Amino acid sequence: MRIEIVVLGPLAVDLGGVSVVPTASKPSQLLAVLALNAGRVVTADALIKEIWVDSPPRTAVSTLRTYVLKLRRNLDTALGNHGGLTSKDILITRRTGYLLNVEPSAVDAFRYEELSAAGRQAVNEGDHERASRTLAEALRLWRGPALADVPLGPQLAIEAMRLGENRLGDLYLRIEADLALGRHHQLLGELATLCARYPMQENFHVQHMVALYRSGRQSQALAVYRRLRDEMVEQSGVEPSPWVRQLHRAILTGQASVEDRSVMFKA
Repeated sequence: MRIEIVVLGPLAVDLGGVSVVPTASKPSQLLAVLALNAGRVVTADALIKEIWVDSPPRTAVSTLRTYVLKLRRNLDTALGNHGGLTSKDILITRRTGYLLNVEPSAVDAFRYEELSAAGRQAVNEGDHERASRTLAEALRLWRGPALADVPLGPQLAIEAMRLGENRLGDLYLRIEADLALGRHHQLLGELATLCARYPMQENFHVQHMVALYRSGRQSQALAVYRRLRDEMVEQSGVEPSPWVRQLHRAILTGQASVEDRSVMFKA
């Protein structure tokens, strides 16, 4: 019976099409940690630390076992009488902790990171078409912020932040590949949205400036720079990076070459 696990968005764990995600927050948190460590033992100490941080109750060990039992009940309900398989075959107790006995490929984050690595390899090889296609496939796996509806303890907070940063990096690289393929017109709406969503993210603003300039919209490219500069000065008291200012000057004087990536992009 196939199990599908989504962590790139609200947590979803479906077994044969039946959701096994608990309604209570702490058992869901437990399930999320096990899912992100699919096929590996997570110690009881690590789980207690994740759920209660530095203030575990005296009953933490027994309460953790209760949460495991709740998860197993949900699994058994979804399994029914499927081939004699039981919840204890999926959520296994080990001497030091617990293991979610599923293939890592059942977890969307694992598939995302495989595609991300392949896309970045294509970037390194200068294969813009493959990079764009592969990174776009990776990014389509996202359904919202990682673990959007799960309480985040120390481990999950780090993992959600790492995944989120990787997503932004892959989005930047996918747009770079599309710009290299001459798709600047198609990118204008997406980049306008990204600049509004991330008003101090220089990379997206540079890409928006490039796409506008290549589309013959010099004044709008300069306006993007002004908004970025105003936001950075107001929020942090710093000017945009030298390479961003260099691009601005080149566009302002009309000396930026549409084809010269050494001018248009950060080295």
